[in-house]
Amino acid sequence: MASSSSSRCSTSGWSKNQNKLFERALAVYDKDAPDRWQNVARFVGGGKSADDVKRHYDRLLEDVRRIESGQIPFPNYSSSGAGEEKRYNKQELSSPAATTA
Repeated sequence: MASSSSSRCSTSGWSKNQNKLFERALAVYDKDAPDRWQNVARFVGGGKSADDVKRHYDRLLEDVRRIESGQIPFPNYSSSGAGEEKRYNKQELSSPAATTA
């Protein structure tokens, strides 16, 4: 798969801050926003192109699909002991309340 290698390179070049900006931009520029990917790229900065952010988004969707289909086990995060532990199961995450929060 030829695009897989370029997608991996692009994805590995994303800083933690750029990923946070990417998530915020997706909330601001929804699927119906004109020039969505250009606006997301501008919001993220760091020289990311519209193609870069679109590939990053497609990769995110594929990861979610694989997790939801059971191909990748759902992570079981343990508490650090510093507060109340909240564990999410697959059903809670897919409920309408979880997706609108």
